[in-house]
Amino acid sequence: MIIRYLITLFFPFVLFANLTYDVNTDKELELLNSFDIEPSFLYDPVMNSMKRKTLSKDKHFFRAMKDAYLFIPAIKNTLSKYDVPQEFLYLAMAESNFHTKAYSKKRAAGLWQFMPATAKHFHLKIDEYVDERRDLIKSTEAAAKYLSALHKRFGKWYLAAIAYNCGGGRLNQAIKKAGTDDLAVLLDQKKKYIPRESRNYIRKIVALALIGSDEQYLLHSEYEYLLNRANAYSISTVKLSSGESLARISKLIHIPLKDLKKLNRHLKYDFVPPYKKGCNVYIPYIKLAEFKQKYTKESIKNIYRVHVVTRGDNLSYIGKKYGVSYRVIKDFNHLKSNRLHLKQKIIIPIPKKSALKKISSKHYYMVKKGDSLESIAKAHKISVQNIRLQNHIRGSLIRVGDRLRLYE
Repeated sequence: MIIRYLITLFFPFVLFANLTYDVNTDKELELLNSFDIEPSFLYDPVMNSMKRKTLSKDKHFFRAMKDAYLFIPAIKNTLSKYDVPQEFLYLAMAESNFHTKAYSKKRAAGLWQFMPATAKHFHLKIDEYVDERRDLIKSTEAAAKYLSALHKRFGKWYLAAIAYNCGGGRLNQAIKKAGTDDLAVLLDQKKKYIPRESRNYIRKIVALALIGSDEQYLLHSEYEYLLNRANAYSISTVKLSSGESLARISKLIHIPLKDLKKLNRHLKYDFVPPYKKGCNVYIPYIKLAEFKQKYTKESIKNIYRVHVVTRGDNLSYIGKKYGVSYRVIKDFNHLKSNRLHLKQKIIIPIPKKSALKKISSKHYYMVKKGDSLESIAKAHKISVQNIRLQNHIRGSLIRVGDRLRLYE
């Protein structure tokens, strides 16, 4: 009787545990299948070690997920649009930890860490005003196109992920040398068919994806809210005309400026670039109706400071006075030459109420006469290489009036 009683008491718990195990295992196998990886990879010791290490610091993982909750659905939708498995979301996490401002020593930038040359190949614009490698949608579209091309070339999604890291040519050589594209062979630690970084890269992506898709873990942790949150929020694209202020939009739809800027890291300034066709700006989807109801195009003269040209003024002097590059002032006012005339009204793209002393930021420096990269680096206690990387400078040529970013 006692044994029967104990079986009756504990059987539901045993059954639930088995069901949980089966559900988790099915999801894990489904995830591996999306990468075209064999089920045996679940027992890869290096991958599991990475998974355990990440879980031991789960706050870092889930903080990144929390910070990116607003645009994760948009990334997934964009990947699906190009028939790339949504699990490749975790490739972006492996690359940048979902930091839209991510910037590497090799000059790769954004969620997907595109190099300038690769960005150019996929028509991502990089200029004085924007860096579309940090554009949430456009960079994801470029990454999806790139991954699709790699998949078409190699035939398997795990190979596309590896090629994304080490390059298609390097992977092709490895497959020829190994005589197979089997993952277990390519990951051979002794043969070293592919670089160590690439061997760990695919493992890291899978480990992150397994953690992110483990609903049972989430349900029994403090991060349960992420299960629904990632599906409930998304972003919308609005086309704004040249000169529109992000600060004005943030007040209009009642969203903190820092949050709006986070969604629009592709903009190097807090205003829409002086392009004829305007520029895409991203806002939370839940704010779209409010935006449509309240937004009206405002004259930029009502948004920014207006400088009236006096005797002795020139673009360089005006730029120094307001802490804005003379090139920006020239573009913003559609000036075809550097010539100014008395009483000419020049629009300066800084908030109308800003105090001049607040305009100069520790993050930027306006090049003055006699400056060199070495003198600027010494004065601000950073390396010349750092300045070059931040500002995409190859040599040492800088011009008076240039606006240099000093800290990423």
